[in-house]
Amino acid sequence: MIGARIQSLRHQKRMSLTELAARAGVAKSYLSSIERDLQSNPSIQFLRKLAPVLGVNVQTLILHDQGDKPETLDQEWVQLIQELNELGLNKESLRKIVMQLKMRQTVTYDQAQ
Repeated sequence: MIGARIQSLRHQKRMSLTELAARAGVAKSYLSSIERDLQSNPSIQFLRKLAPVLGVNVQTLILHDQGDKPETLDQEWVQLIQELNELGLNKESLRKIVMQLKMRQTVTYDQAQ
């Protein structure tokens, strides 16, 4: 279901329902009804507003419901993750770095620890 996919992506981004609705410029009540499958057929315009805030394209929101499998990580990404893990950088530390980058602030490895 599209609603479940939207909710999952929202949780991955650690956004509240209120925050997603505000950032996308949509009604919180309508977004909630989509996520809870009370409304199951959102318009393309609605999805176009949500997709960039969730960091995906509209096609991803739609096609995921049709059984398309997510892309697998290529070997280079896997190797990079392994190297970071070997350096002692855990997931939470990496999340802190990503958040800092999103805020356009510089962060060092020591600050993330």
